[in-house]
Amino acid sequence: MIRTCATRGFQPFPSPGVVLKSLAFPSSTTISSLSLQQHRLRPLLCRLDIFVFASTRSYREEGKGHITSGSGLIESDPIDMDLELRAAREKLEREQRERKERAKAKLEREKRAKAEAARQRDAIEAAQRSKRLDAARAQLEVKSSLLSRTLHCWNMHSIGNPGVLEFTAREGSVELPPHVWSNLLSGVSLDVPLVEVRYVSLPKGTYAKLQTDGMGFSDIPNHKAVLETTLRRHATLSQGDIISVSYGELNYKLRVLELKPDSSVSVLETDIEVDIEGPDSALESNRSQHMLRPLVMGKTEEGIVEEGNFNYYKFSIEDAMSDKVTSGQMNVEVKIEADPSDGDTNVYVSRHPLIFPTQHHHEWSSHEMGSKVLIIRPKDPSAVAGTYSIGVFGFKGMTKYHICVAFKDNVKQKIGGYATASSQIDMESVECRNCKHYISSRSILLHEAYCIRHNVLCQHNGCGVVLRKEEAANHMHCDKCGQAFQQGQMEKHMKVFHEPLHCPCGVILEKEQMVQHQSAICPFRLITCRFCGDMVQAGNTPADARDRLRGLSEHESICGSRTAPCDSCGRSIMLKEMDIHVIAVHQKS
Repeated sequence: MIRTCATRGFQPFPSPGVVLKSLAFPSSTTISSLSLQQHRLRPLLCRLDIFVFASTRSYREEGKGHITSGSGLIESDPIDMDLELRAAREKLEREQRERKERAKAKLEREKRAKAEAARQRDAIEAAQRSKRLDAARAQLEVKSSLLSRTLHCWNMHSIGNPGVLEFTAREGSVELPPHVWSNLLSGVSLDVPLVEVRYVSLPKGTYAKLQTDGMGFSDIPNHKAVLETTLRRHATLSQGDIISVSYGELNYKLRVLELKPDSSVSVLETDIEVDIEGPDSALESNRSQHMLRPLVMGKTEEGIVEEGNFNYYKFSIEDAMSDKVTSGQMNVEVKIEADPSDGDTNVYVSRHPLIFPTQHHHEWSSHEMGSKVLIIRPKDPSAVAGTYSIGVFGFKGMTKYHICVAFKDNVKQKIGGYATASSQIDMESVECRNCKHYISSRSILLHEAYCIRHNVLCQHNGCGVVLRKEEAANHMHCDKCGQAFQQGQMEKHMKVFHEPLHCPCGVILEKEQMVQHQSAICPFRLITCRFCGDMVQAGNTPADARDRLRGLSEHESICGSRTAPCDSCGRSIMLKEMDIHVIAVHQKS
């Protein structure tokens, strides 16, 4: 097939083997470009790019730009061309389908090959693992003959199911924490105790019944937070185990009585229903001194406290009475009646969650000798209602006392009375030269004669107390703080307020400074964690600057780094970032 074009210099020649349909043109007809359009030759040229002359006699006239044929112009039929185009298109589509099918088949073969390779690899690893286990089992059987005589002489004492805390022990050894060791060998003394270690799979726990060893555990305000903090250090529980629970400086022992669904369960990532039983009658006789005894408002209770020990009491202020206390209509009065000849006591009061006040950790205190009255004025008016604790400390000897808590009306004098007295003092009174009091001018001479003979004025700077001459020798001031006392009270004052005290953090301070130090600065101070709700040691200043700006302690910085699902979106968010997340993401919703 030959492509030709009607241009200058065209040399037509025949194309053998091509049979085309002849058009009815005379042999001597000259075809120009216009005649090509008229006789449908140009569309044939554009579609198939074929323009064939079949003639035995063709020639070109020089300079005329057209073609003359002796026998006529030969052209293919448009219907045949459409069939050929359709056939070509079908062939192209068929080839594309075949290529897609081949590519799909290749992809399936590759997937099957990869799956087969993975299966073979798993089979090889399983075979190697089985081989290693068989080798270890064979080695153990070889060594069993050496241990058989020793194991036969050892009777099994108990079984425990601890979990793995961290992989930091030396290779080939297992380190047991103290509570696991005490549970395994409780009450047994062995020179070389033998422990057999096996791997077991435990079900997740759903229920636990615990028993306390004393009555004091029931006084803890938030049992749920305390148990969650304690069980976070345990991976498993077994029936008969003893759990040590810490609340501040106090430790309690809880025995595991019952577990479900098995006698040994896992406590990791699970919710457990817990029941707590009181101690048995045999254990109740050995109860700790740290137990709160309830007080009824207005009712007097009797007690005896030994030197260096505490007796603790508790009372509650209801919402109805808290409004009167907040407004100043009534005061909360703690009254202690004791004979100083038998001994002496100190009184310390705190508000929950601090349930056991001490000499250095309290909110209110009284150190007077003998009987004393302590008026409680809450520092926060919005936090008056609640439970309060009273600690009666035996300062000296064995003291028998009576304690009573009651509401007392706050009686105030009228302001007008002060104004009238003041005006009368200014106009009709004269200052006494001895006691410096203002006395009526009509009786000033008689008063001064009596006052100079019987009274004396304390000359200590800032005191000015008028004393009887026989009492002046018993009146004295502290050289350090300047506070006035009787001579018999000075010894107690110096011991309580000015004796150097050693803080566990290494600081040495007097009482007033120690109370402030242990309430705001000391890393061993006790705080209620805002994230776990437990009473824990605060720790040092957190390393993260953002946590310092939030006012978090070191414990709260670490405890707040735990994650919990958001109640709204379910995302795992750090506890200390939860408030920011809720405000930034869910405030509109």
